[in-house]
Amino acid sequence: MRQRKNIGDLVEVILDLGRNAEARFPIEQIPLSEIEVSRNEISHVVQQVGHFGDDNRAGIERTLHRISVVRNRAGEPVGLTCRVGRAVYGSVRLIEDLIRSGKSVLILGRPGVGKTTILRETARVLADEAEKRVVIVDTSNEIAGDGDVPHPAIGRARRMQVGNSSLQHNVMIEGVENHMPEVIVIDEMSTELEAIAARTIAERGVQLVATAHGNSLTNVVSNPTLSDLVGGTQTVTLGDIEARRRRTQKTVLERKHEPTFDIVVEIRERNVVTIHPEVGTAVDRMLRGISIPQETRRLQSNGLVETKIEEMPGTESEFQSTPFDINDLTRQRPRRNGELNRPEKTSTNGINRSGGNFSRYETDTEITNESTTSVFAFGIPKKYYH
Repeated sequence: MRQRKNIGDLVEVILDLGRNAEARFPIEQIPLSEIEVSRNEISHVVQQVGHFGDDNRAGIERTLHRISVVRNRAGEPVGLTCRVGRAVYGSVRLIEDLIRSGKSVLILGRPGVGKTTILRETARVLADEAEKRVVIVDTSNEIAGDGDVPHPAIGRARRMQVGNSSLQHNVMIEGVENHMPEVIVIDEMSTELEAIAARTIAERGVQLVATAHGNSLTNVVSNPTLSDLVGGTQTVTLGDIEARRRRTQKTVLERKHEPTFDIVVEIRERNVVTIHPEVGTAVDRMLRGISIPQETRRLQSNGLVETKIEEMPGTESEFQSTPFDINDLTRQRPRRNGELNRPEKTSTNGINRSGGNFSRYETDTEITNESTTSVFAFGIPKKYYH
């Protein structure tokens, strides 16, 4: 292993009962031995590590490494994941202007893409360079390392440990009430209580920088547990005129309130991020089935940041429907011989996919602004009176 040129890219080492030990790199997996891992070997590692928390995680004191245990139904350890933790200075460069703006930032991305690494560097930059009072709520001691002395990678930021992961929301509120932070850094927000606590913190004027379980803004909006972080959703009933204006059904989803986080950052790759600078507007457009303009940033090999901004089309007729379709439009299909028009559902959300003029109903008569409306007593023309 030590002779490998890419040893610095090692992600984790896997030990599973009855299988060969494995070293995992970003793009490959290398067997470490031809001998299967025994139960005694796993038990020996568990004893050397010591105490595992209620989340089955443990660390090595004064380091950023994490060891997670896999247990069988009887609670006995049958596997281990030894994850390599690294402090990567400069990893926050892609979004440094965002975190220095004072706005709350939510970081999303798949497991292992580098969310915690960016969060750790964020805490250091804000504490040391921006000279702000930063408090870290460290869910599993992954940001500041295991043990009572925080890792130097967080700079002058302070760290609060979480004894029970199910009570993290209490630690979040305690940090604001007792330690007067200007910035709260939180890793792995995953429960509704934590989302409520985050809203309480934001309403007190404290900047939040956090990660959450989700790969994109779409995932968070559709997650009933975490959607409150970006404004939440509620079902509303529109009037006839408004429903026709929007070209949607009368029952639609709308954003419930102002988002807790002002900015959402989606980590696509280690050096590529997608940014939603106005979360409220992005969620509104998403619920309407309208495409969302995005800002993509890429860190080049020479250290420069390449930015690509998607321009917002001028009118709704130019938008294309996104895959995140919530409100189905009911429209009529062309009549056949002897057949009445029947409503038919489509997932266009009232937005023309082809970019042409939108036709509200496929009927023989074109509806214009000059069309007159006749009102009859009892709802029928006089010629039909008896």
